[in-house]
Amino acid sequence: MKLLRYPLWILYRIWFYVLVTLPIIVLFPILIVSISKEKWYPFFFKLARIWAKFILIGMGFGWKITRYQELEKGKSYMFIANHTSMTDIMLMLVTVKHNPFVFVGKKELAKIPLFGFFYKKTCILVDRSSAKSRQAVFLRAQKRLKSGLSICIFPEGGVPEEFVMLDEFKDGAFRLAINHQIPIVPLTFLDNKRLFSYTFFSGGPGLMRVKQHNFIETAGLAIENTKDINRQSRAIILSELEKESS
Repeated sequence: MKLLRYPLWILYRIWFYVLVTLPIIVLFPILIVSISKEKWYPFFFKLARIWAKFILIGMGFGWKITRYQELEKGKSYMFIANHTSMTDIMLMLVTVKHNPFVFVGKKELAKIPLFGFFYKKTCILVDRSSAKSRQAVFLRAQKRLKSGLSICIFPEGGVPEEFVMLDEFKDGAFRLAINHQIPIVPLTFLDNKRLFSYTFFSGGPGLMRVKQHNFIETAGLAIENTKDINRQSRAIILSELEKESS
């Protein structure tokens, strides 16, 4: 029976890339205009949310978002979440409505045809092997925060092995949040690994649940508190994942 599912899994993966590409092609002229000026980024963000919903719905994914604390419209935040799936980007865009954010992500994704063009133009790219690149991230993030945007980082620094529930967190997101005195918003994605992980022959339609936890305030903290905030943030997300798996 499982053997019969392999062709369906292959088609399902191909369909994902079709859904990723199709709206970019259709909206290409509007997208180009929306990224031509930095002050128009909030409009691009709205288009990105439409793109994200189109993909999730097209893949047969619904979503249920539980918010323990509401975001304040117009305020900057540092959004962090566990990273297990290509759909994490889409689910993050769907979850955050009124606080346009910029992703900080690895530069390798800029090589993806078409998607990579807009990724490079709108995200803050980092080469984790380069100290100079990591330092440049802080300067670019500062510019975005000063313009009223928020930042989103997956602090594991990549997608961990399938058997790892939650990898150790890098410090970058927490240093940025402390430097700019913005609240950290931890989010737990409970179902993305099960529904659409990087394991090719796996997954399928279903409900994606998100827990948006209470914020971790950084006002008054110094850079010396980075490790403590790192551990606190990871513990919140890990606790939710362990609760789900028990």
